[in-house]
Amino acid sequence: MEKIVKTQEEWRELLSDEEFYVCRQKGTERPFSGKYNAYKGSGIFVCKCCANPLFDAATKFDSGTGWPSFYAPISPDAVQEHKDLSHGMIRTEVTCAKCDAHLGHVFPDGPQPTGLRYCINSICLNLKER
Repeated sequence: MEKIVKTQEEWRELLSDEEFYVCRQKGTERPFSGKYNAYKGSGIFVCKCCANPLFDAATKFDSGTGWPSFYAPISPDAVQEHKDLSHGMIRTEVTCAKCDAHLGHVFPDGPQPTGLRYCINSICLNLKER
């Protein structure tokens, strides 16, 4: 996959202040505030920054955490995982494999078949409905 590389100034021109904060500065939206938290339809969730397909709505589940949660990415190469030692804890950050946008974190407490919970900020996503 070919990487998309832009300067911080170029990203700032393309994104709202809140989108920039979450996607490019590794921020987090408030729980239960995102437009896709309660979404139950079908479609493909793509990266807000580059439209890379990330998650199929068929893998979305209600984790009760306040953020859209998925048990698997749409493909193994859609996202990348990185050790995150910020905020005094050890977590695994999830980024878009194409543009490195911060998406959220993945945790080992999800449902089967993977046992994973990709906890993703709504603001980092766009939905392509089927």
